[in-house]
Amino acid sequence: MIAIEPTPRTPPSPPEPSSLHEKYMATVMAAIVVATLYFGQPIFVPLALAILLSFGLSPLVEFLRRVRFGRVPSVLVSVLVAFFVIGTLGSYIGTQIGRLATELPHYQTNLVHKIHSIKGSADSSSVLQRGLALFKAVSDEFLGGNAPQDQATQRQVEDRPIPVRVVPSNAAPLEVIEKVVGPLLEPLATAAIVIVFVIFILLQKEDLRDRIISLVGTRDMQRTTVALDEAATKLSRYLLLQTIINATFGVVIACGLWLIGIPNSGLWGLVAAMFRFVPYVGVPIAAVVPAALAIAVDPQWSMVFWTLGLFFGVEALVGQFVEPYVYGHNMGLSAIAVVVAAAFWIWVWGPVGLLLSTPLTMCLVVLGRHVEQLRFLDVLLGDRPPLAAEESFYLRMLASDPDETAHQAEMYVRENPLSVYYDEVAMRALILAQKDASRGALAPERRERIRETIEGLIENLSDREENRASSMEAEPRGRIVFKTEDLAPSWRATPVLCVAGRGALDEAAAALLVHLLKRRGIAAGVVSSEDASPNNVQALDPQGVQAILVSYLDPGNYKNARYLVRRLHKRIPNAVPIAGFWGAFESDSHYLDSVEATGCDLVVTNLREAVDCIVALARKAANPEEHLDPVKTELVALREPASAN
Repeated sequence: MIAIEPTPRTPPSPPEPSSLHEKYMATVMAAIVVATLYFGQPIFVPLALAILLSFGLSPLVEFLRRVRFGRVPSVLVSVLVAFFVIGTLGSYIGTQIGRLATELPHYQTNLVHKIHSIKGSADSSSVLQRGLALFKAVSDEFLGGNAPQDQATQRQVEDRPIPVRVVPSNAAPLEVIEKVVGPLLEPLATAAIVIVFVIFILLQKEDLRDRIISLVGTRDMQRTTVALDEAATKLSRYLLLQTIINATFGVVIACGLWLIGIPNSGLWGLVAAMFRFVPYVGVPIAAVVPAALAIAVDPQWSMVFWTLGLFFGVEALVGQFVEPYVYGHNMGLSAIAVVVAAAFWIWVWGPVGLLLSTPLTMCLVVLGRHVEQLRFLDVLLGDRPPLAAEESFYLRMLASDPDETAHQAEMYVRENPLSVYYDEVAMRALILAQKDASRGALAPERRERIRETIEGLIENLSDREENRASSMEAEPRGRIVFKTEDLAPSWRATPVLCVAGRGALDEAAAALLVHLLKRRGIAAGVVSSEDASPNNVQALDPQGVQAILVSYLDPGNYKNARYLVRRLHKRIPNAVPIAGFWGAFESDSHYLDSVEATGCDLVVTNLREAVDCIVALARKAANPEEHLDPVKTELVALREPASAN
């Protein structure tokens, strides 16, 4: 006996140096960009604010230019209007805050009363008393020393005379001005830089656009232009819609606070509208002062709860229902992307970064959508599904999760027939599995689990069809659904056998076809590849079988299909043989080879064709004199053999 040594496995080849070099350079460039943004905050923050404001003012500038106002006057008027509105709002807020400060002493009685009530509740509560005692004991342990000794030491320190020395003030007027005006210089300088940037960006918009296109490259001007247009359109529309929504939110809050009885309700509505531009934390911050006023104004506690309920109730309504309906897919960002972007931009630019996080991230997603090298940004941050429907289905099959696959199927068939889902999603997922099996990446036990998952999916869908038929749309209008009495006597038992060609995956595909046939009123059964083998084919019961369909996701060299059809035809000679090559739609040559190899007159490439073919055969058996028009009966699967051409 000659021992044959197994062929040693070829170890995986290491990555090419060029690939490592590209990844290294990409990492270095990303680190440089982040460091530049972090340390260049004094320049980039005003520039980003100016760009954001420019996008917001761009529609107004375009409107003024359309009415022949002139380019420079349009820009200047738009900027003046914007900053006049900002200044007016700031003046109104300052006036209202000053008026509120004069009214606060009137609420001192209510505050003192509530403090005493809280203190009385704490004194009467044994739980609070124990908690305070425990806290005091722990504090003493951490501070160390004996409490009586500490008190004695404190008395000695208090009894000592405190030396007093009069120091004449020698501060120069410039120092006083610096202490008073200094804290105001930075925001004023930032505002001045923003104004200058806004004016120049609006005046030189077309020139800046041309320079960006030239910088990116003129070889693909169309893609660059589309990316810039999409970014500008998305950002302008987002800012406009957000301004309208936030203004409406502020009006609702102001009216609600007025009904509750909070003083200066218009001020707090305006503050709420402004703070809502800051994601996540804006509304809670805006609710703090009105809630504190509610505590001061109301002798009871009901006004506080009404105020907090108003803020968070309206915010939940707007965030969960209004914004998704208004924005639609305008933002193009996933929920996790918004959170991650907010954390990143806060780290880079502080509170201003939180305000700019959503617009800046939106621009990055648009770039990733149109620039191949930045496509990972669209995958990580965009709202597009990261996987195709068939890839997601394949993952569910690998995880052996028929319940989740059935849920996805129900969501899909709300707008499409089940046969379309089986063809476009389930069958394509099985083809992906077959490709992995052909290259040795899918173990036999995994294939069995996939087959079982498909059977579980069919069982779940069958149960849901019985319990909730309205949610599962039947076949499109015009398709024939048979009852038992409508079929020919020879078609009333199990007239169709779907035979798996090479294994468990082909058997899973056959099970999908059987399910569709049963929905059309035709009984069918699945025959495994083992039961159709040369040793077991004689055990098949030929009684009542009118059609045999061999199911192949990938027939390979077609020898298996040819001999399988011969065996079945010899065992059941009166049955019509049909070849189902579900992967043939990917290649025309594949299809032609399959027709020549099997010798079948009927070759189908998807489940809908197979169902229509079998329905036409059943209809022909029930009405032998009827002339079948392939167009009217959708008999798309009856094709001429390739040899006849």
